[in-house]
Amino acid sequence: MTLDPVHFEGIADLAGRIDQGADERDHRAFAETVWEDFLDPLVDDRGRTVIEPVGSVSRHRVDCEAVALAEPAFESCHGLDAGTINPTTFTNGLVIDVAQAAMAATPSDLDLHRSRTAVMTVHASDATGGVTDDGWDRFDDGYSRRRAVNAPSGVPRFAEGIVHALALYSAESEHALEHAEAVSDLLVLDGPLYPRGLLRWADQHPELASLLAEEPQPETVVENYVRLVERFVSRDVPLVGFVKNPSTRAITRTLRGKDGVETPWTDDAAFFTRVLERGEYVPDVSGERWERDREALTYTGWFRSRAGVDGPMSREGDALGVGRELEPEAYEVTFFVLYDPREDLAYRIEAPYVFTRDPEVRERLARQVLGEVATSRGPPTIVGKADELARIGAAEKASLREALEERFDTEEDRSYDDLRWEAYD
Repeated sequence: MTLDPVHFEGIADLAGRIDQGADERDHRAFAETVWEDFLDPLVDDRGRTVIEPVGSVSRHRVDCEAVALAEPAFESCHGLDAGTINPTTFTNGLVIDVAQAAMAATPSDLDLHRSRTAVMTVHASDATGGVTDDGWDRFDDGYSRRRAVNAPSGVPRFAEGIVHALALYSAESEHALEHAEAVSDLLVLDGPLYPRGLLRWADQHPELASLLAEEPQPETVVENYVRLVERFVSRDVPLVGFVKNPSTRAITRTLRGKDGVETPWTDDAAFFTRVLERGEYVPDVSGERWERDREALTYTGWFRSRAGVDGPMSREGDALGVGRELEPEAYEVTFFVLYDPREDLAYRIEAPYVFTRDPEVRERLARQVLGEVATSRGPPTIVGKADELARIGAAEKASLREALEERFDTEEDRSYDDLRWEAYD
């Protein structure tokens, strides 16, 4: 059933009761103030550096068509992604998620595209249940490998989040390590450089923070990413993470902790969008309206990040106790933000400081990503290719859940909402 016009208008008219605070011009002006005065470096109320520029605070603009037609900065490119069936709870008390990771290559490599790493993570409510053999084995004529592992069972109310993060990041990192030698020029991860969803546990709840510090599985996953950076450094091949939906709040949260500073942005991406959006106010029937310049991509210079989920991998962090072969600052997350005015979207591109401290590498990485985004009007083509290989479609998810129900002689634990929303699928 849809809203009747009278109901639609009645609800929309409620907007007249809301005071949106400062107008858009004030928000843009404040963004400029933060950009000019707060980021070189941004320090929290404890005197800790949250972010600082690699070089200087800078903004750049490049014509979409020109950068799309430019020669790529890297001759070949590989992309990596992992997809899951999403956490599923069964009536026998098991909570399971299954992830598969895949790597794409440009130019194409059919043998590499065929390979998968599959990880099933299991949380058992019954102490006598769970995985009996957690070893790796091969399938698909040796092209792929698989493993089932027990998830920590001490925090049952977070079971779904735990099995999801461990399956996703274990599959991704293991697949990246197995095929690292296939990457000759550049690896692009579909997502952050490190397992952000797992590292975020430290900020979410004391029980999850304890799990992160005490259980071996999270540390093992983080160690995979540390070794991945070291492997690529030893081969002098850079890697980046392309974050399609950046949701970090390090800047906005730090600014709100300062006396007299109130930020109007929900997250850092909203702030960077204000800073990077180019345009002008033009006359309109109701006064003036903002007209965006859609002809050019804009992007920031690189920043080093040491706050929030990036903290454990900073020079002050302990990487969850994982031993690091390089100096600690080599692993620090550095990033730049790219804004595409054609879609009004901001992307965050991450890379370890060990690569981006070299100005030439910074420039090449930025040029490669800019060209890809300009061409695809979205994430780099190699990211979409890896996503397509790794994705588990809706039909496959349903079939896998049914297969698990049959194997366990149980059923998925369903709620009324599952039935309710099936009608809209």
